Amino acid sequence: MARAAELTGPEVRRLNRLSLPPALLLVTAGLFLVVFFLVPYLNMVRMSFLTKAPGAAFSHVLTVENYLRVLQDAFYWRVIARTFWLAGLTTLLTLVLGYPLAYTIARAAGPRRPLLLMLLLAPLLVGAVVRSYGWMIWLGRVGLINQALRALGWGEAELMYNTLGVLIGLVHVYLPFMVLAIASSLEQIPADVELAARSLGASPWRAFWRVTWPLSLPGVFSGAMLVFVLALSAYVIPILLGGNNVLVMPMLIVQMLLDAFHWPLGSAMAMVLFGLASLVLWLYVKAMNRALRWIPR
Repeated sequence: MARAAELTGPEVRRLNRLSLPPALLLVTAGLFLVVFFLVPYLNMVRMSFLTKAPGAAFSHVLTVENYLRVLQDAFYWRVIARTFWLAGLTTLLTLVLGYPLAYTIARAAGPRRPLLLMLLLAPLLVGAVVRSYGWMIWLGRVGLINQALRALGWGEAELMYNTLGVLIGLVHVYLPFMVLAIASSLEQIPADVELAARSLGASPWRAFWRVTWPLSLPGVFSGAMLVFVLALSAYVIPILLGGNNVLVMPMLIVQMLLDAFHWPLGSAMAMVLFGLASLVLWLYVKAMNRALRWIPR
């Protein structure tokens, strides 16, 4: 700040010439979104209305048969329900496990806070594939947990290639995103507010539910939305820790596109998943905005 105050007029004008105009930044960001987001989605929408051709990925014959096949088949609805259920349960578990950790990080003082943040962010430096293989070493039939159970004479447990294994992997991978969102919201709450509630006779539990929890809801809502979207679109974790026993929509879409080579049907499945996810998120945002009105300012 002291250096900025010492800048002379010519230096300020030189910095203004070197900085990019806001319009150029806006156009660049808009072009990036159009090329890498809007155009691929529009192409997938177009492809979802095409017809599968023998010996080719598709033919330019418009049809709604792909959507009817997805929407009228109970098998696809079971896979969709399992996908949303896993994403919702992952969001709930990351919230329950992540809130105490986020509170500890937000209220940590001195060098403890950077250390806790480093420990939280360290797993993000390793890809989801590597971490999933790490869980396979722990959860597999000949993994460390089952070896310990057999050594104790307790037999073995089915911890992988089922819903439990997928949940463990999803919660482990996406927990930091929930913690960071909640911690950033908790940091905006002065500690004096909690002390004031305690001084007025509120118990620690009552002070948390009446003061801290309502004020941290913006972080809870944003973290829940982020984790839900990531878990809903997860592919690597379910296929490694669930195998073919836990089939979710991203796995089914990839199988339809690459194995069955049915691009129109796979695109229709992706669009159905995108539409249902958008509907759920819209309802979630509506409920979130209504709940935020009750937060004290």
